[in-house]
Amino acid sequence: MNYLSIKELSKSYGEKVLFEGISLGLHKGEKTALIANNGTGKSTLLKIIAGKEEADEGEVVFRNGIKLGYLPQQPVFDESMTINKLVSGSHSEVLAVIREYEEALHYQAKNHSKEAQQRVEKATTQMDLQKAWDYERRLKQILTKFSILNLDQQIGTLSGGQKKRLALALTLLDEPDILLLDEPTNHLDIDMIEWLEKHLQQSNVTLFMVTHDRYFLDRVCNHIVEMTDGTIYNHQGNYSYFLQKKAEREEVQSVEIEKAKKLMKKELDWMRRQPKARTHKSKSRIDAFYNIQKKASSGKKEEELQLDTINRRMGGKILEVRSLTKSYGNIKIVQDFEYTFKKGERIGIIGKNGSGKSSFLNLLNGVEKPDSGTVTVGDTVVFGYYKQDGLPVLRNDQKVIDVVKEIAEVIETSKGNSMTASQFLNYFMFPPDMQYALVANLSGGERRRLYLLTVLIKNPNFLILDEPTNDLDLITLYKLEEFLMNYKGCLLLVSHDRYFLDKLSDHLFIFEGDGKVKDFYGPYKAYRQQLLETEKEQKEQRQAEKKEQLNKTAGKKSVKKKLSYKEQKEFEQLEQDIDTLEKEKATLEARLNTGITDFEVLQEISGKIKTIMDQLDEKTLRWMELEELKEQLKQ
Repeated sequence: MNYLSIKELSKSYGEKVLFEGISLGLHKGEKTALIANNGTGKSTLLKIIAGKEEADEGEVVFRNGIKLGYLPQQPVFDESMTINKLVSGSHSEVLAVIREYEEALHYQAKNHSKEAQQRVEKATTQMDLQKAWDYERRLKQILTKFSILNLDQQIGTLSGGQKKRLALALTLLDEPDILLLDEPTNHLDIDMIEWLEKHLQQSNVTLFMVTHDRYFLDRVCNHIVEMTDGTIYNHQGNYSYFLQKKAEREEVQSVEIEKAKKLMKKELDWMRRQPKARTHKSKSRIDAFYNIQKKASSGKKEEELQLDTINRRMGGKILEVRSLTKSYGNIKIVQDFEYTFKKGERIGIIGKNGSGKSSFLNLLNGVEKPDSGTVTVGDTVVFGYYKQDGLPVLRNDQKVIDVVKEIAEVIETSKGNSMTASQFLNYFMFPPDMQYALVANLSGGERRRLYLLTVLIKNPNFLILDEPTNDLDLITLYKLEEFLMNYKGCLLLVSHDRYFLDKLSDHLFIFEGDGKVKDFYGPYKAYRQQLLETEKEQKEQRQAEKKEQLNKTAGKKSVKKKLSYKEQKEFEQLEQDIDTLEKEKATLEARLNTGITDFEVLQEISGKIKTIMDQLDEKTLRWMELEELKEQLKQ
């Protein structure tokens, strides 16, 4: 079933064409990811689908009755509102439906009329449509999951990450039919990402998202849409399948381009020999020549991140941390932390949001002062610090090339050569036509790429990166990984991108909260496996303790091998009773849906259903106790 159709969509900003004549569709239950380079209009396309922007040409068509949810890359809220007021305003339709249902019931209790019954029936239908029955429970559950606990807090006091989590929570709370997500994993900690990953895997929602998280892509999506050079490629499968098919497609295209180049040489000789007056047959061959020429020149070489800067010398003493302690009020960031950094170390930092990871980096870099303890930096250490907040030194009225020239107009490479600021930008995927664009006109991902360049251009030998993958496209990530794999200095990395962490770190600092930092030697994948094994052991321990407690409670000297005769009979009878009650409940619910309008009859049926549900709860609970006892006795 088709939920969404995009037909011949085009969008430009002045002379910059984002996309032209693209078409695609979303089917019910499909989980689709859009993959494209920064600056090609991914976020703009989502905004157009969500109705936040207008396309220049084309149309977006939804199936009737479809409910849409949209998470923007940078949520915008009224800063003066409290979270509580925002929640009430954002879901005013749902809350209005709940109020109407409550008022209808109150009116019905005083007026046993046909009008009152019809009002209740109408309100009940709206409650079903809005999925409002368990709204309060879902609201509390999802806000707690995203660490949104103080509903009286003013939105203006929230960080960018907190605003993104709040927007995501409200979007999921709506339970839409189609969910549009623009970089949903940005500003989430790994635990939250893995929860969201599992939630979307199990959900029947139709999903269309932009994300750079490769593990997330692989585990959630079953459809990849690639947008490149204005062309849409569809891949029915996960991210690994997409990579395989993309490689095969590019190999075929490469062969075709090489053939076209050889044929073009032959045709070019013919073109040069021909007189100006040509026959109709010659004109056909001329047209064919231009088609071949277009094909031969279609193999564009992607701009690549290729940095070959000097490896700055590092002395024997690098960074020594002794008894480092820092708190903000009652919140402990780090308590008595000690570590001596060694040459070439690659350390990843993980922990829940708010556990102090960014503050810890500020302490190491001297941006903040500790309450006690010392951070001693070696004389030869030159820090490069990429902050999560991003872009603190970039002005919107600056040209891209001027941003780099302020730092260095000429950059020396390890081979004794030099490159200009323009050449350096070109290496960093800023071609000449983009170098004289204003920073204000760059996309979010392009701005972050430029900011990253300003950190790396200083050629640090101790590189601190705080969430560097946010808003970067996959091509930039590949190249950044390639550069960091060859980087010889010390690397300290905070990231929620599990793939990125696994590839670049071989040692972890795990912020557990309350000032505790665990030292783990190994990549994130190994740490995650250890967690799963620990959870399994703890579960088995709890089961063993529960079994032992049951045996003690039973007061028996010998261990039971099976249920007693009386318990077995009760177990079998419960199964029969539950089946009978389920059938009675289904019959009564079917009667409710036949259009009965007599209030007394409806009230009688509703009362019977409530009684049956109470009996079902009681019998099911006892059945589960006996079933669990059976399983334990088998072990």
